[in-house]
Amino acid sequence: MAKSLAEAYVHPGVAWPRLVFDGDRPVGFLMAFLDIDWDGKGVDFRSGLWRLNVSPDAQGRGVGRFAVESVAAEVRRRGGTHMYVTWEPGEGGPEGFYRKLGFQLTGEKSGGQTVGVLDLTNPS
Repeated sequence: MAKSLAEAYVHPGVAWPRLVFDGDRPVGFLMAFLDIDWDGKGVDFRSGLWRLNVSPDAQGRGVGRFAVESVAAEVRRRGGTHMYVTWEPGEGGPEGFYRKLGFQLTGEKSGGQTVGVLDLTNPS
């Protein structure tokens, strides 16, 4: 989390860090990216989930879903129609979680990670 907060400090215009609480107890951390220059050419700007950490004892209780939905709401609030996420491919990874939430594979890789996209205009 310290690395994420340092990155948020360095990228204040695009980083959106948030703690997730269950009552008064922190159970997760998320950091979104908002309108980053994805291709580095000023053509493809994207928003989405940069980091998601949920404490082991809170996993499976809807904390991750809440975090993803919170980022989606912020992206929509800012006029976005798509939300992106990347993950490490492989067994035991988060692909199933993101796919259950409606993310589709883009066919892209970013730093060796799989890229998924969620259509925020689709009400399902």
